[in-house]
Amino acid sequence: MRKIIVPGIALAMTLALVSWGFKGHRAIATIAEKHLTANTAKAVNIYLKGVKMPEVSTWADENKDKTTAPWHYLNLPLGLSHEQFTDAVSKQGSDNIYSAILKEEAILKDQASSPEQKNEALKYLIHLVGDAHQPMHVSRKEDKGGNTIQLQFDGQGSNLHSLWDSKLIDHEGLSEAEIAVKYDWANAAQIKKWQADSPMEWLWESYRISTELYADIKPGQRVDDSYYQKYIPTVHLRIEQAGIRLAGELNRLLNDNPVKTAPFQAVSAPANPQANEVKLEEINDYVGKAVKVRGKVYSSKDIGSMTLVNLGAAYPNQLLTVVLKQGAKALTDKVKDQTISVQGTVITFKGKPEIVVTDSTQLQFDK
Repeated sequence: MRKIIVPGIALAMTLALVSWGFKGHRAIATIAEKHLTANTAKAVNIYLKGVKMPEVSTWADENKDKTTAPWHYLNLPLGLSHEQFTDAVSKQGSDNIYSAILKEEAILKDQASSPEQKNEALKYLIHLVGDAHQPMHVSRKEDKGGNTIQLQFDGQGSNLHSLWDSKLIDHEGLSEAEIAVKYDWANAAQIKKWQADSPMEWLWESYRISTELYADIKPGQRVDDSYYQKYIPTVHLRIEQAGIRLAGELNRLLNDNPVKTAPFQAVSAPANPQANEVKLEEINDYVGKAVKVRGKVYSSKDIGSMTLVNLGAAYPNQLLTVVLKQGAKALTDKVKDQTISVQGTVITFKGKPEIVVTDSTQLQFDK
């Protein structure tokens, strides 16, 4: 997930935008891939245009806006019984993680859905199943899911939500590959049981865990190794359950649902030679349109799954952010302090224009 950490304002802006961290979401997707049937794996490959599930596991965070932000969580008071919880979730309407999961599953199941609709629905589902298993995504509104409960961990300031997103995982010190292997321990009986549970039950489990977490922490607390040792098995369990259940849902939706469309032509499209050439200063006027634009790189930041390259000025005053992903991420070191031309469709993220570059042919360097 994309986070730009700067003092003060930027920290406040990112408070409500986090979920399982980069490692967590990729581990969930990697575990799920290992438990897909052959038919489902083929369908997933087609709908994702050949991109692996871990590569798109944070897409829903990277493309979040005001409309889709509520899809990642549930806000509920503490102390609800199972019946009260189910009733409260059912009455919340369409803007929460439960309804979003059901919506994306329906799109994947529907034979009338277009390939692009299924591509987007699959990317959302891969991410949201993970979020449903992060306990602090089913929590209280008044503290923004633990984001405003400040604490100390590993000698640094943090908060309860961030602790469960990534801090406990990072403290373990495992690589992505090691996490995917170590966390995937369920036997056949456990897999069968977990995959029989509904999304409502996943969320109820997270609600019960978050209730315990609220009771076990105090604002300003220094989180020690005993807390880590107590809860890292819960992190393992929730990531494993998320991966197993994601595979179960995809097998149910896609294994016997034949893919009638032809495979996508490529993982990423090359530059469009017909794109309009526009001035960097006017980029805001071309949101939603394919363009070619030139500008000087003033700053960049590699955040794991992508590199954010700022044109026209350094962050946060950039005129355009070029997001290098997939094959184009190999250009990270080459773009520094260069003047580049980029082709792609202009989108917005938090009100700022962006162009996502997945193919190196979309970007050219001044000679």
